[in-house]
Amino acid sequence: MYRPILATLGFILSEDRKSVLLVHRNKRSDDQHIGKYNGLGGKMEVGEDILTCLKREIKEEAGIVCGETELRGTISWPGFGSAGEHWFGFIFLVKNYQGTPCYSNEEGDLHWKLISELESLPMWDGDKYFLPLVFDDNPHPFHGYMPYEDGRPLDWHYSRG
Repeated sequence: MYRPILATLGFILSEDRKSVLLVHRNKRSDDQHIGKYNGLGGKMEVGEDILTCLKREIKEEAGIVCGETELRGTISWPGFGSAGEHWFGFIFLVKNYQGTPCYSNEEGDLHWKLISELESLPMWDGDKYFLPLVFDDNPHPFHGYMPYEDGRPLDWHYSRG
């Protein structure tokens, strides 16, 4: 039975739209993401819709308030979790925000990274497949499927409306 953990993943653009705010997961040794760069976000809580979840997570993790957001896509990640849990992610682009991002949070240090250089960062192996779709000019959201096993993607395909 497929009962995924619902989550958000937000990529916050810099004012010039050339960089994105990422967390370098370097604080907790028991973190399955240790050493990797990632967007900001997390699990949806009871009583939330997915946009409220994104805004809460961004406020908690970066100390800023989301302005304009755009749903760029969704991804089904069966087997992604540390114990083989299934995840379903809503991928957002945060086009502007209010406030000044903090320098770190309980998961790691926050850094602005050039979008053109993301492929050189330590990230999940599967990120290279969907990140170009997050930042491209296609106005239609993508909907992807990326099963994982032992921390590695087994397949990737997506559709767009």
